[in-house]
Amino acid sequence: MKKPTVAIVGRPNVGKSTIFNRIVGERISIVEDVSGVTRDRIYSAADWLNYEFNLIDTGGIDLGDEPLLEQIRAQAEIAIDEADVIIFLTNGRDGVTDADEQVAKMLYKTKKPVVLAVNKVDNPEMKEMIYDFYSLGFGEPYPISGSHGLGLGDLLDAVVESFKQMDLEEEDDDSIKFCLIGRPNVGKSSLVNALLGEERVIVSNIAGTTTDAIDSVKVVDGQEYKIIDTAGMRKKGKVYENTEKYSVLRALKAIDRSDVVLIVLNAEEGIREQDKRVAGFAEEAGKGVMFVVNKWDALEKDDKTMNNFIDDIRDQFRFLDYAPIHFVSAETKQRVHTLIPNIQMISENHALRIQSSVLNEVIEDAVARNPAPSDKGRRLRIYYATQVAIQPPTFVVFVNEPTLMHFSYERFLQNRLREAFGFEGTPIRLITRARS
Repeated sequence: MKKPTVAIVGRPNVGKSTIFNRIVGERISIVEDVSGVTRDRIYSAADWLNYEFNLIDTGGIDLGDEPLLEQIRAQAEIAIDEADVIIFLTNGRDGVTDADEQVAKMLYKTKKPVVLAVNKVDNPEMKEMIYDFYSLGFGEPYPISGSHGLGLGDLLDAVVESFKQMDLEEEDDDSIKFCLIGRPNVGKSSLVNALLGEERVIVSNIAGTTTDAIDSVKVVDGQEYKIIDTAGMRKKGKVYENTEKYSVLRALKAIDRSDVVLIVLNAEEGIREQDKRVAGFAEEAGKGVMFVVNKWDALEKDDKTMNNFIDDIRDQFRFLDYAPIHFVSAETKQRVHTLIPNIQMISENHALRIQSSVLNEVIEDAVARNPAPSDKGRRLRIYYATQVAIQPPTFVVFVNEPTLMHFSYERFLQNRLREAFGFEGTPIRLITRARS
């Protein structure tokens, strides 16, 4: 099932970050009672009534020194473009403001469902505050309280009801889906063209020239590959080009649809902070991952250059130590032909299923070689393990007491599984449970 995207939109200081954190279930956005303070992560996975969806807190998408209304306009435009459902958040204590009406006018233009929420309705006696909000033209307002968690169930019920009208079924095909993510102008479009052997995507040295994610298909030895090109992570125009977070938002949607993610780095510029951010989302999503260092031909090199670059990647991306690294040039097509076979290898590892008897032999051997350390006189005992999922491979390890499984020992077991079964390019997950 495809993951729909929900955006929370509203003027500053109506509580977007608080509602975001409540729905996501953890404190991701910074929350203070001062307008415009959201500075960190503004997108996360959430779920309600067996529906999974991506949630965007548009309050974190800012345009620097732009006037307030320009900021609100930018956030609303991004939500209108990217969201399947929009939560229009207002503040019951302030009543309907001019800024609320400005947001409403922008949301009238979208044909997407808009669910109106009135925040800071902290007790039943305050519910009469919501009636003025009917004037905004979005039907029934939902009274909620972000600080107390009141009314969120009814609000999410309305959001999910909108999902039911959408076609969320995934395409049922045997293609291997992969995307290229990275900062603007690292050469993603050029790489797509080099892989396809045709000028499928417009290429320019101006960052942000591709206007949308584009799917292309390549067939190699009977296997179909679907390329989700995210060169369009930024749209043209000040609203989009002035916010780095917008490009990450576009990458997230492509990552969700992919089996394998190619993190494209620019050999001339090296590693930047945004590279690490988008790579982190690929790892969290449990996708297969490989690094592609593009523009390798443009670098002056000696016999240490490649090893130094590898060391830098391993140091900066320690959480992706299982991801292979490839050095290519889209312009000269140097080593581009090596990418498809490695994408297939990672896809196969990502979907690898291990027989329980073989899995437990490896676990038993690992424990025999390196028994778990004791903690306050108690020692972890591992009874057996079983694989419960693929994409990524996920294993449940049954033990006497889950709290005795130290992170370092879990890491040791993961490394032994990699030694035994490979798993190059894919994360693996270990879940520790008490034997019932």
